Amino acid sequence: MPRQSWSEKRERQYEHIKEGLTDRGRDEATAEEIAARTVNKERARSGESEQASRTSTDDISSGRRGGLRSHAGAGGRTRDQLYAEARSKGIDGRSTMTKAELEQALDDR
Repeated sequence: MPRQSWSEKRERQYEHIKEGLTDRGRDEATAEEIAARTVNKERARSGESEQASRTSTDDISSGRRGGLRSHAGAGGRTRDQLYAEARSKGIDGRSTMTKAELEQALDDR
């Protein structure tokens, strides 16, 4: 999916993003699409593309957005979610437990 107008740097960026996505379980087609969109957005932000939408240039950068979201999802449930589950299961002492202790108490059940 790399384009002729992409520089060598953008080609490497595309391959790196695509590889990372496939390593995390995304299918090949989805990984290619996300990687191409990310590279094209970065090209637009840096003035490398002929056309650019306002959201591409004014929105938060892809790298920053990914960094903000990196602790969501795969990191597991939040402490509040664990606490709610512990409350529903009647686990005593849950209010003073840390996230790790809540996870352990729920695993023991």
